[in-house]
Amino acid sequence: MNQPSPVRRALGDRAARSLTPAVLAAVIVAGAAACDSSDTSSPGTARSTRTVSAEPAATPSATRSPRTQQDFAASVSADAERNRQKAVATLKGVDGKGNAIEDVSVNGLPVAPSEQFRSALVRVTNRGDKAAFFAVRVEFVDASGKVLDSVVLGFADAPPNRPVSQHANSRKAAGVKSFPRIAQAQRG
Repeated sequence: MNQPSPVRRALGDRAARSLTPAVLAAVIVAGAAACDSSDTSSPGTARSTRTVSAEPAATPSATRSPRTQQDFAASVSADAERNRQKAVATLKGVDGKGNAIEDVSVNGLPVAPSEQFRSALVRVTNRGDKAAFFAVRVEFVDASGKVLDSVVLGFADAPPNRPVSQHANSRKAAGVKSFPRIAQAQRG
């Protein structure tokens, strides 16, 4: 036969049954309190599950990054200029249109009459099996075929079978109805 528990013997059967929900609620509250005080600063804990606590009164002081936006822009410009100079040197010895004319396309971009430059989107698709350097000369010509400006672009490490693009910009062709065309393209 079953022996009644010590709680049932001390309180009686009816009192023990009414006490069970209260004990269960206390266990749930204690468990929730234990979960609420967990440390969420450990790696792998989602930020959305952090506990709500008062924020510190003072925020950390903002430290200036050693590299500014101007430094970054200058770095990008210097890299683009190195690629352009390499492209100019590559195209210097090229006779005719070059060996990559079929890998390059150009589209003129619409401009407003008040804009200060004419722009074209030049796209290179490397059809080789390794990354390669491409040198491209874009000419901006007017309706009569007269060359208004010539812009050289360098595409460093163009990945195989993926198009890469750059803008060719001309101040000399600004405000004139002009059309961009690929004059030379050489895989380096």
